[in-house]
Amino acid sequence: MTRKLFWENPYLTTLDTVVESVLDNSITLRETIFYAFSGGQESDTGTIGSYPVLEARKSGFDIQYVLPVGHGLKPGDRVHMEIDWDRRYQLMRLHFAAELTLELVYRELSGAEKIGAHIAPGKARIDFHWPENISSLFPKLTSLAQFLIDQDMEITSAYSDENSQRRYWEIPGFARVPCGGTHIKRTGEVGTIILKRKNIGKGKERIEVYAVAK
Repeated sequence: MTRKLFWENPYLTTLDTVVESVLDNSITLRETIFYAFSGGQESDTGTIGSYPVLEARKSGFDIQYVLPVGHGLKPGDRVHMEIDWDRRYQLMRLHFAAELTLELVYRELSGAEKIGAHIAPGKARIDFHWPENISSLFPKLTSLAQFLIDQDMEITSAYSDENSQRRYWEIPGFARVPCGGTHIKRTGEVGTIILKRKNIGKGKERIEVYAVAK
């Protein structure tokens, strides 16, 4: 099982580790700081042993990294890995901003059902089954979210069940939410939250979430 250091310390940008297995151009590592696409959050980008990572994907409790053909790495080789920190930090800020927005939507709109989400470096989105224009709620959502952000509250991220690799984030007194992504340490890191609405079909609404650094 790959030890996932991006959960223990999501602010790590480099790591020296060991290749565990190699199958053609896919490898696994003893431990990693390189997040693989899950829960709507995009994978990190970066390098392993100076080779660009073409794809990162979950495989049970391991993570497989696809490298260019002919990389030449073997099990037991020591490698240096590095992630694009600016991209990762944007993903972390937007991930939390989206999760905060979702939690507030659930509190304000009884019966709202999330049907999709995606976290990219430029923006996040959350899709809902909802019969009305959801933007009428934006002033309240934005105000509530920004209040929590401006309080610069501590965010805890930990295992709810380590054996099954289940994680959560929590702001004491506000919410505890199941989530296996990477998270910022304090709400203030989001900056200024901006919400935009997009209609994606009959009975479906999309909230686009932006985070502007202060």
